[in-house]
Amino acid sequence: MQDRLGRGLRDLRISVTDRCNFRCRYCMPVEVFGPGYAFMPQADLLSFEELVRVVRVLVPMGVEKVRLTGGEPLLRRGLADLVAMIAALEGVKDLAMTTNGVLLAHHAEELALAGMNRVTVSLDALNGDIFARMNGTGAKVERVIAGIMAAKNFGLAVKVNAVIQRGVNDGEIIPLAKWARETNVDLRFIEYMDVGETNGWELAEVLSGAEILHRLSSEFQLVSTQPAYRGEVAVNWRHSDSDNRIGIITSVSAPFCQDCQRLRVSADGKLFTCLFAENGHDIRPILRSDAGDEILKQAIEGIWRVREDRYSELRGKVALKKAEMSYLGG
Repeated sequence: MQDRLGRGLRDLRISVTDRCNFRCRYCMPVEVFGPGYAFMPQADLLSFEELVRVVRVLVPMGVEKVRLTGGEPLLRRGLADLVAMIAALEGVKDLAMTTNGVLLAHHAEELALAGMNRVTVSLDALNGDIFARMNGTGAKVERVIAGIMAAKNFGLAVKVNAVIQRGVNDGEIIPLAKWARETNVDLRFIEYMDVGETNGWELAEVLSGAEILHRLSSEFQLVSTQPAYRGEVAVNWRHSDSDNRIGIITSVSAPFCQDCQRLRVSADGKLFTCLFAENGHDIRPILRSDAGDEILKQAIEGIWRVREDRYSELRGKVALKKAEMSYLGG
């Protein structure tokens, strides 16, 4: 199954909640997502059984990788049960989760036992003051690092993501890279993106992937590596004396839309064919009707086959109101 640009469907990202215990300015600024913000009512969230049904239908259509996102997915009660249900499906080759890591130390063991393969942890700074300012809640970086260590100890593969904003945390690039090398985790730097409508994005605050690589190359001897598969969003390097990788995701300066094979499902059952999409396609009515799997399959197939999203390639040329990343999953 291919879209109008010849892109297949390989990766499925499932948002299990729109709630988060951080208020990172590039995603959920507290001025918008404050104490009075109305999050989704519980009844609107897809049940675990509904989410598993979506995965089961999508695997024969090409999906191999499933990633649980949010909001913060560890705020969804009983998440390990969902992990076990998805891990039991034939054809799911990789089951991962993206998390801010602050609750990970408490859940790493049950996630690993349930069948999760990998976790990606957001860590934008090692400096405690910078980290606290960026997460918007004063959360301690030590808790995130403890979560990373717990995940490693229980056998989960760990990758760390850092969103870099010029003048905010670009001084953390080298410290993060040194720490990742010493800790034996793969690290990815992400250009600050114009996700959603609330983060006040400005191009001047983007530190390009080329600039990030220049700073890294002044400190480390790096060797470029080949993509593992079509649609891998990061351009990767490894240290010349180890297998640890450093990746850079360049959605702004060097878009990779032509290879995107991702489909996103929001917590309330809308399919998004692009991270920067304005609207999703609501499949919850199908899931909560008497319609069989074939009807669900046909609906999803119809959505994917007409897909032609390439927002990052058109950035600045189109005016589009974008859904918030905290809603549809990163």
